[in-house]
Amino acid sequence: MTALFALATAVLWGLADFGGGLLTRRIPALTVVVASQVLAVLVLGAVVLGTGAWREAGPQLWFAVGAGLVGPVAMLSFYKALALGPMGVVSPLGSLGVVVPMAAGLLLGERPGAAQLAGIAVAVVGIVLAGGPELRGAPVQRQAVVLTLVAAFGFGAVMALIAPASSSVPGLFLALFVQRVTNVAVGGTALWVRTRRGVPALPAGTGGGRILWGLVPALAFVGLADVAANGTYSIAAQHGPVTTAAVLSSLYPVITALAAFAVLKERLRTVQAAGAGLALAGTILLAAG
Repeated sequence: MTALFALATAVLWGLADFGGGLLTRRIPALTVVVASQVLAVLVLGAVVLGTGAWREAGPQLWFAVGAGLVGPVAMLSFYKALALGPMGVVSPLGSLGVVVPMAAGLLLGERPGAAQLAGIAVAVVGIVLAGGPELRGAPVQRQAVVLTLVAAFGFGAVMALIAPASSSVPGLFLALFVQRVTNVAVGGTALWVRTRRGVPALPAGTGGGRILWGLVPALAFVGLADVAANGTYSIAAQHGPVTTAAVLSSLYPVITALAAFAVLKERLRTVQAAGAGLALAGTILLAAG
C-alpha cells in the first residue's frame, strides 16, 4: 500500500508541477498559487461539510497549519529560482527536499534493510538526474542556489508535517482543508502586498480577468492534483516506512519530464533518460525490499 500510494503521489505532484509551469507562462506564479488553492479550498470545504470531517478537529491540525505556512514559501522560492535559472541546475536541486522526511523517518526509529537502502540511493540519484542537471558551462547565481535550497527544505517539510496531521480519512480531509486555507491566507497576503506595491496580479492591458476565467479548469486541476498528492502521501507515510514513502513520492520530476515530452514534445536529454531508468530501478528495489 505504501508503494502504491507513494507512486500515485509522484504522478499527481508531477502533473501538478507540469500544469503549474504552463500556467505561469500566462499569469504570474503567485496568482497561480493563490487561485489554484482558492479553488481547492472550495472543493475541500464542501467535502468537509458533506462528510462531517470537522468533528475530527484536534491539536494534530497544527501540523496542517505548519504545512500550510511552509508550502507557499517553498513554491514561490522555487518559481523565483527557476526564473533566475538555469533550470537544469534548479530542478534537480529542488528534488533534494526528500532528505527532510527521510531524516524524520530515521529519527523516528525506521531502519531500512539493505535492499531498501540500495533502492533509496539509486532512486535519489535517478531523481536528481531526471531533472537534467547542467554539469558544466552554466553560470549559477548564488541567489538561485539559496532559493532552491529554501524551496527544497520547504517541500520536504510539507511532506514531514502533513503525515501526522490526521489519523483517519475524515481527519485527512479536514487536515488538507486547514492546510489549504493557510496556503490561501499566506499567499493571498503576499499577493495583496505585491499589488499594493504596484505589481499587477494579472497581465496588464490584456484582459487579465478574461484570461483568469478561461484558465479556471487548469487552475482547478493544479490545485486539486496538489491536494490529492498531499493526501496520498499522508496515507503512504502512515501505512509504511516514511523513508520509502518519501523517496517514491519524490519521483515527481520524472513525471514532469515525461509530461513535457508527451505534451510539449520536449526531447529528453540523455542524462534525464538515464535518471528515469535509475529511478525506476530504485523503485523496484524499494518495492521488493
